[in-house]
Amino acid sequence: MPLVEHLRELRNRLVKAVLAIVAMMVVAWIFYDPLFALLTEPFESSIEALAAERDIDATLTLAGPADPFTLQIKIALVGGVVLSSPVWLYQLWAFVVPGLHRQERRWSMVFGAIAGPLFIAGVLLGFLILPKAIEILISFTPADVSNLVQVDRYLSFVLRMLLVFGIAFEIPLFVVLLNLAGVVSSASLARYRAWIVIGTFVFAAVATPSTDPITMLFLALPMTGLFLVSELIARLVDRSRRRRSGEPDYAALSDDETSALALPRDPDDERPSSLQEPD
Repeated sequence: MPLVEHLRELRNRLVKAVLAIVAMMVVAWIFYDPLFALLTEPFESSIEALAAERDIDATLTLAGPADPFTLQIKIALVGGVVLSSPVWLYQLWAFVVPGLHRQERRWSMVFGAIAGPLFIAGVLLGFLILPKAIEILISFTPADVSNLVQVDRYLSFVLRMLLVFGIAFEIPLFVVLLNLAGVVSSASLARYRAWIVIGTFVFAAVATPSTDPITMLFLALPMTGLFLVSELIARLVDRSRRRRSGEPDYAALSDDETSALALPRDPDDERPSSLQEPD
C-alpha cells in the first residue's frame, strides 16, 4: 500500500475515534452529576476513615467563578475517553490488521475484542485503590490545619490515576500486537525480561500521582503479570510461525545437542560426515 494510502487510512481511523469520543463526551455531559458524585466518593470515604482515627479537617473547594464550567468539561472529556475506549482501540487495531497474515489476523481479532475490557478493568482497579491512596496522602496533614482541597486539582489527580491504570493495562496487549506484526520476537522479550520488569516498576513509581508504595505495587504487579502472559502468547505465535514455515525452533535446542548441519565429506574417508574432522 502506498504511503498516501496509509496516511489516508490513518486519517479516517482518527476521525472515527474522535467522533466516538465526542459522542461519549455528550453522554458524560448529560450525566455530569452522577459522574461527579462517583469521582468524589473516594475522597469522602477516605475522609470518613481518617475522621474515625484523627481529627482532620479536609474539604473540597472551588477557587474561581469559571472553575465549575472547566470542571464539567474535564469530567466530560475523560468520561468520553473511557466510555469510547472500545471504539478508538478498535480503530487502532483496524489500522494494524492490514499488515498481518490471515492466521495473525485471527489472533489480533481476539486481542482487539479484549482491548476495551482491559482498559476498563485498569480504570476500575485504579478507582478501587483511590480511597487508600487519598487516605495515605491526606493523613500527612498537620494537626489543627485545615486542608482545603481544590476540586480541579483533586479531579486532575483522580483522572490521571484512572487513565494511567487504564493505559498501563493496554501495554501488554500492544506487545502482542507488535509480535503479531513481526516487530518484536518472543526471544527478545525473554532476553530482556528482567529489564522489562524493572522498567515496569519504575514506570509505576513515576506514573502514579501518589508517592506511596502501595499504589505503585497495585499498578506494577498486574502489569508484570500481564506482560508475562503476553510473552507466553508471543512464544506460541512464534512457534506457530516456525511450524508453518518449516524453520526449526533453535531456542528449544539443547546446548549439547549435535547440530543437523553436515560437515564436508572427504571422498577417501568412509566415516560418517558428522564424525569427520574439519580441515
